[in-house]
Amino acid sequence: MAVAMAACSLGLHLAADNTFKAFEKTTLFKPSSIADATKLCYITHKTRLSSSGITIIPRASTVTGTVEDGNQGETDTIPTPIVIIDQDSDPDATVVEITFGDRLGALLDTMNALKDLGLNVVKANVFLDSSGKHNKFSITKADSGRKVEDPELLEAIRLTILNKMIQYHPESSAQLALGAAFGLVAPPEQVDVEIATHITISDDGPHRSLLYVETADRPGLLVDLVKIITDINIAVESGEFDTEGLLAKAKFHVNYKDKALIKPLQQVLVNSLRYFLRRPTTEESSF
Repeated sequence: MAVAMAACSLGLHLAADNTFKAFEKTTLFKPSSIADATKLCYITHKTRLSSSGITIIPRASTVTGTVEDGNQGETDTIPTPIVIIDQDSDPDATVVEITFGDRLGALLDTMNALKDLGLNVVKANVFLDSSGKHNKFSITKADSGRKVEDPELLEAIRLTILNKMIQYHPESSAQLALGAAFGLVAPPEQVDVEIATHITISDDGPHRSLLYVETADRPGLLVDLVKIITDINIAVESGEFDTEGLLAKAKFHVNYKDKALIKPLQQVLVNSLRYFLRRPTTEESSF
């Protein structure tokens, strides 16, 4: 079982063969307003991302997860799912790292789904440490051979991976923000955004600053963060976006006219992000 992603937020549409295709590339770094960055459309119909023929049976407690290489395993403790999108470590490729304890298989179906987004997996490796098995991919755009810079495509990569994780490991649904909308089992508790949100900015040399944002995760968050930053004419050079269970942790190298952000501009950026991340939502019934 897979999940349809938010088409207006990610620039994707559901084709007739039940696969996701990218729309034509659009300009992302000059939104007309912050309001434009917050509009997310959700396709609530649950469908497959591929024709793998695997059926997922909902379980509310400990489950036997079917990994992508066909093996099965059962454990008592469900590890925290982690997806890292790294734009800093490789100048020529976007590096993606996926960890879910020792439950992940070869992730062949995930790599095929990334190819459907117009991407090539140019390198893949696996390593083990105390936190489990880490699957790491180096990804480039198929049409240019360059790393992925488009924030909407980066968010599509992130949600595609999380969707595949829920498809093959339904037990991960209860530990992911995506599970609240599309998973088999929603998280038992919602993250308090007021408590979870932390924003800091520090100088990273004379020509750029380092912005760190930690907050409750949700679909479309990466795109929205980049749009808010660029809406006040701050440039995003590179960064890293980590999904750790229900939390999202982002690091962006930013500058203003090729200079580090001065204190007043830092405060403007922090205030803009806090307002966007912490503001209450308005129910339709209140109109």
